[in-house]
Amino acid sequence: MAGLGALRGTPAIPILIGISVVMTLGMGLRQSLGLFMTPAVKDLSITVADFTLAIAIQNLAWGFFQPIAGAFAERFGFRRVLTAGAAFYIAGLALLAGASGVIEIIIGAGLLVGSALACTAAGMGMAVASRAVPTAVRSTVLGLVSAAGSLGALISAPLGQLVADGWGWRAGVAAFVVLALAMLPAARFAGRVDTVPVPPSPGGDAGNAREAARMALRHPPFLIMSGAYFICGLQLVFLTTHLPSYLTLCGMDPMLGAKALAVIGGFNIAGSLFFGWAGGRWSKPALLGGLYICRSLVLAWYFATPPTPGSTLLFAALMGFLWLGVGPLVAGMTAEMFGLRWQAMIQGLSFTSHQVGSTLGAFGGGLLFDAYGDYVLAVKLGIGMGLFAGTIQLLAAVPKWPGPRLARAG
Repeated sequence: MAGLGALRGTPAIPILIGISVVMTLGMGLRQSLGLFMTPAVKDLSITVADFTLAIAIQNLAWGFFQPIAGAFAERFGFRRVLTAGAAFYIAGLALLAGASGVIEIIIGAGLLVGSALACTAAGMGMAVASRAVPTAVRSTVLGLVSAAGSLGALISAPLGQLVADGWGWRAGVAAFVVLALAMLPAARFAGRVDTVPVPPSPGGDAGNAREAARMALRHPPFLIMSGAYFICGLQLVFLTTHLPSYLTLCGMDPMLGAKALAVIGGFNIAGSLFFGWAGGRWSKPALLGGLYICRSLVLAWYFATPPTPGSTLLFAALMGFLWLGVGPLVAGMTAEMFGLRWQAMIQGLSFTSHQVGSTLGAFGGGLLFDAYGDYVLAVKLGIGMGLFAGTIQLLAAVPKWPGPRLARAG
C-alpha cells in the first residue's frame, strides 16, 4: 500500500473520508435490521413473512433505483444524490421506529431505506472512490473504502441490541436514526468528487445512459458477473435477515445474533482489504469465483450441525472475510470493462440482479420457514446455487473476451 502515500494532501482524502462515513452508516444500519425482527413480530402481531416482505421490498427498491441513482449522479452530481439518500434513510428509520403495523414497516424499512441505499451504499461509494484516485491505486482504495463500510455493523449491531434489550426494539431503531444523521455532512464531503475530471474509457464512452446500458448488456463477462451476483445477494441477505431468528430457534442467547453480525462486520474489513489488494495483482473474475465457492462451503459446514456460541462466532468470522470482498472486485471489473463515466449506473444494473437474489433470500427464506418450521430447505438451496455460481464465474475467468465496444451507426 506504499502507493497510497501519493494521495496525502490531495483532494481525494476528504472525498474518501466522506464516502467511507456514508457507507459505514448506510451498510451497517441495514445489516443490523434483522435484530428487530423477532421483537417486532411479537409486538405488532405480524408474521415473519410480513417482516421479511419489507426486507424483500427494501432490496428490490435498492436494486431497481441503483442504476437510476447512478444516472442521476452523472447528470446532477454525486453530492445531491448522496444527500437525498441520507434524508430517505433518516425518514425510513423514523417511520419504522413508530410503526403500528405492517404497512409502516413496508414503507419505512422497505421502500424508503431501499431507496436510500441506492443513493448511499456500495455501488455509489465504489463509483465515488474510483473517480477520486488514479488507476494505480484504485483496487487497493476500493478495498479500503469497502472495509470502512463494514465498520458500521461493529457499531450498530451491538448498540441496537443493547438499547433494544433495555428500552425495547423501537428505542433501538431510534438509536439508528441518531446515527444516520451523521450521513448528511459526510455526503457533502464525498460530493466534492463532482469537481474531479473523468478520464475517457479506452473503448469509448457512451453518450447517454441508454447507450451505456446497451453496451453492458451485450458484454458476456458482465452478464456472467451479474448472474453470479444474483446468488451472492441471495446468500447474504438470507443470513442478515434470518441468522438472529435461527439462533433464537436453536435456543441461543439473542445477544449471540448481534455478536455474530458484529463479528461479520469486523472480518468484512479484513476481507475487503485483502480482496482489494489481491484484485490489483491477480484475475478479479477468478478471485470472485473462488470467493463464492469458499463461502458456500462455509455455509455447508456451519448448518450441518446444531450451532454453539463458538461455532457461530467462527462461522461469522469466516463469512465476514468472504462477505464484502465481492465489492472491490465487482467495482474494479466494472471500471476496467466500461470506464468511470457510467460506472455507477452500469454497476447498478449488475446490482439489480444482486438485489433480485436478495429479495429471494429474505422473503423466500421467510416463506420456507413459515411453511416447514425450519430453515433446512432454504439453506440447502442457498449452498447448491452458490457452488454453481462460483464454478461458472471461475470458468469464465479462463477465456479472453474482447472488450466492450460502442455500437456504431452503419
